[in-house]
Amino acid sequence: MRLLLFLAFLVVPVLEIWLLIQVGSVIGGPATVALLIADSLLGAWLVRREGRRAWRALRTALESGRMPDKELADGGIILVGGTLLLTPGFFTDVFGFLCLIPFTRPMMRRLGSWFFERRIKKMAAASPYANLFPPSSGFPGADAPQGNSRVVHGEVIREDRDS
Repeated sequence: MRLLLFLAFLVVPVLEIWLLIQVGSVIGGPATVALLIADSLLGAWLVRREGRRAWRALRTALESGRMPDKELADGGIILVGGTLLLTPGFFTDVFGFLCLIPFTRPMMRRLGSWFFERRIKKMAAASPYANLFPPSSGFPGADAPQGNSRVVHGEVIREDRDS
């Protein structure tokens, strides 16, 4: 996670500046600025359109009584894509558009799911409560080493008290 933050806050801005200089030297400064403005306008339109679509899908899922997991993930990915498009530069705009375009969003959803699943399993395995669940329970961290803990199987008997 520290490496990811390092890359996000140090390497990406340097890469953006380098790419802006390269594009500016090929097509000129005013054309580069015009291209940045154009992709910002296109991105704003796309964020608005896809945000509305995601909101409608979320409402439909909730009204039908099913868990809106895909719809919530799409909303989060659209939010990330819009944030990336707010950052001036071409490199972040590419990833922003990948998050916004409807046919590339499932790929980004799988990537996010893979990342968060790894992160949750890692955190659950490090948790002091990781050995509460047996390995066959299916909970994250259930496959963590059990240590010296023992599970005592039993039965709860409730006695009726007459008042």
